[in-house]
Amino acid sequence: MNYQEALDYILRFADYERLPRSGIVWDVARIERLLGRLGNPQDAARSIHVAGTKGKGSTAAMISSILKQAGYKVGLYTSPHLLSYTERIQSNGQPIAEDDWARLTESLKPEVEAVNEQGDLGELTTFEILTALAFAYFREIGADYQVLEVGLGGRLDATNVVRPEACVITSISFDHTDVLGDTLAKIAGEKAGIIKSGATVVCAPQFPEAMEVIEKVCREKEVRLVRVGTDVTWQRGDFSPEGQSFRLRGLEREYDLRIPLLGEHQLENAAVAVAVVEVLSGAGAAKISAGDISTGLEWLRWPGRLQVLRQEPWVVIDGAHNAYSFKKLGEALRQYFRYDRLTLILGFGGDKDIGGMVAEAAALTGEVIIARSRHPRSVEPALLVEEFSKRGVSPKVVGTVAEAVRLALDGADPNDLICAAGSVFVIAEVMDYFNG
Repeated sequence: MNYQEALDYILRFADYERLPRSGIVWDVARIERLLGRLGNPQDAARSIHVAGTKGKGSTAAMISSILKQAGYKVGLYTSPHLLSYTERIQSNGQPIAEDDWARLTESLKPEVEAVNEQGDLGELTTFEILTALAFAYFREIGADYQVLEVGLGGRLDATNVVRPEACVITSISFDHTDVLGDTLAKIAGEKAGIIKSGATVVCAPQFPEAMEVIEKVCREKEVRLVRVGTDVTWQRGDFSPEGQSFRLRGLEREYDLRIPLLGEHQLENAAVAVAVVEVLSGAGAAKISAGDISTGLEWLRWPGRLQVLRQEPWVVIDGAHNAYSFKKLGEALRQYFRYDRLTLILGFGGDKDIGGMVAEAAALTGEVIIARSRHPRSVEPALLVEEFSKRGVSPKVVGTVAEAVRLALDGADPNDLICAAGSVFVIAEVMDYFNG
């Protein structure tokens, strides 16, 4: 196999990122059987498991960057990707090589087919195979730590096969309600399904309904719970389009830190990441200095999160994809930028709270351009036009994301701001536009 052949093989299977989820049976037994045939590579490295609705990818990347700075070999598994599937599986900040992806997929193929031939558990999904590929790669490179972002939920997610040193729960809000439930308590219950006895739980600030569930599970499992926002606190300092500084009171000491990401939510994510590495250090599981924390955060590279692509006019992209994250995006744009007019380039996935996102977007501006990304689950523009019209906004509709960018730039003055959001696939196509 070459890389494209290997990718095509993996994408042949049921993929809940691209297809309706109605036919997918959620069960970790399938991947457990596959991993057993591979010699259980998930057990080869110490694990940090990260669940949540928002911020889990950024938090996982921050933890990984700090551990790398401390001298550890770190595997990072996240989803989705921006420009290439190889971004999902990283070693010390570098995506897996295409040749390694192809070679490992070829070695996995007979084991995948053996599991599927048994038939009693159903067929493996694309995400389950990707997860097994990540574990196999991390074992092969001799990773000391593997930082794993949950794909969806937690309890029945394919990543929930490890015995982690730390379980991390970032901000919980409404998303994937078709699978996880229609209340914050139900969603929190699914996220808290990653909590294992013997681990320490580090939890971001939550709505009371969600926190009650997490606290209950921690009591039942008899695990330590570190509450970011009370046990660990922060205070924002200065900022620029390149990043922001802040002072953090951690579990062990105080730090003066800087991250190359904007938004109050990223300070929260950084506080969670620092709490995690302090837990590892305090338990003797890792040796991590204050300098490692400072440099690891400062050198972080995590594109697509309130990222500035251009100035005069400002062009900013952000992965906001639910109502809560759109609200936070609006707060961040007002806080970190000075501009005359705001134009939003939007496209949404079909499994999202369309009405909630449109309500938040309409409250930000009347200048909206709707574009459908190339992703097969993108929402039809006509549905978005209808939703915006209910709120007194008449969006413009174009055929492609590239056309939307050109239209926005043609109509913008130097002091204006253009922001693309709503789907990671939309912002990836905006990046493609500016990368030529």
